[in-house]
Amino acid sequence: MVVLDVFDAGEEPRDLVDGRRLVGEAPGVVGEMVHHVVERNPLLAAPLLEQLHALGAHALVLHVTNLPHTAGIKRRFVPGRTAVVVVPNAQERKDRVNIHDLTTPALLVDADAFEFNLRAMREALPGPRLRPHVKAHKCTALAARQAAAGHRTFTCATIREMEGMAKAGLGDDLLLANEVLDARRLGDIDARVTVAVDSAETIDAAVNGGVKEVLIDVNVGLPRCGCAPEDAGRLGDLARKKGLTVRGVMGYEGHVVGLPDRALREQLTKECMERLLQAHADVGGDVVSAGGTGTYDINSWANEIQAGSYVLMDTAYGHLGLPFRQALSVLATVISVSPGHAVADCGLKALGMDHGNPTIDGADVWFVADEHVTFAPAERVTVGERIHVTPAHVDPTVAYHERMYLTRGDAVEDVWEVDLRGW
Repeated sequence: MVVLDVFDAGEEPRDLVDGRRLVGEAPGVVGEMVHHVVERNPLLAAPLLEQLHALGAHALVLHVTNLPHTAGIKRRFVPGRTAVVVVPNAQERKDRVNIHDLTTPALLVDADAFEFNLRAMREALPGPRLRPHVKAHKCTALAARQAAAGHRTFTCATIREMEGMAKAGLGDDLLLANEVLDARRLGDIDARVTVAVDSAETIDAAVNGGVKEVLIDVNVGLPRCGCAPEDAGRLGDLARKKGLTVRGVMGYEGHVVGLPDRALREQLTKECMERLLQAHADVGGDVVSAGGTGTYDINSWANEIQAGSYVLMDTAYGHLGLPFRQALSVLATVISVSPGHAVADCGLKALGMDHGNPTIDGADVWFVADEHVTFAPAERVTVGERIHVTPAHVDPTVAYHERMYLTRGDAVEDVWEVDLRGW
């Protein structure tokens, strides 16, 4: 981990992990709330450091786990212009927080499973073959890890996600795979921005908002957004006439990605993509964007796949036999025990429930209420015991939480803010 904190001259640094002051480490320099976290690959920090340097940063404090990389980062700066203070975090590691110290419900990410999922997807869809969908995790620190795995183009669902990704330095190529009728905030983003359009009105919104590039969104069978395939060419021509660059088409087989029968998923994906390719023939452009976690290895027609849930997973996708591990859980505390059942403090306000009940290993989940999950454990549990609750749908679950804790065993290795929530 590398935590970067930028300071103004004349003040003291502040540790952005836990807020305590680093008295004596760099007298006369103080925490300004500009920072970035890079997990497992400190060299990712270099481009950001150069940007901060150009903005006139006076000092940087680095809390470094992977110390061998530190010298390489320090060499990126001109002596006298930027002071770099290296603060080894050996004591921080010694005093590392345990999951049993957390207030529940708390969102946990198992580091081993998470890293396995990153590697598995990198091997399956390297580089631009995957355009990860950040709506699944809404977290720029996690997205930075995806970028480190070679996936530097991203899909977003909201303008807030687009803004946050660009601010975090992850704006090489951002796609808002959703229609908007007020694109002015998109036009203000300092990044490569593409937006989905499916009507004259959304094309006008892109033009009026200062967006330069669009994809024609095509309805390939999911009754949501998207134009009819036969209308795509006309809309592409209209967009170009209005001065937009049409990069290609997108279409989401969302009604297919979760089907448990793989043969049916394959058949319906093929039918959906035949519609999308029909539209692409009329529209032109280099991009055919589609797919999700459930069809990432089936959809060979699209040249970029918008999978997102793979990196954390949930029980809905877990039923499909995909080669990804369950990384996300909600830590809960047993607060009541009765003959035949128990209750933990993890309810509707901590779990996405649109795909059904969560699961608890070794227990039968009866029902979920506002603040409670009631379950029948196979073995006796006690009041105060911590349990892991696995959500059926990752995306809305994450959106309920302000942060997630990266864990290895019972140790908390890092805290990631869910900083892309909202609209």
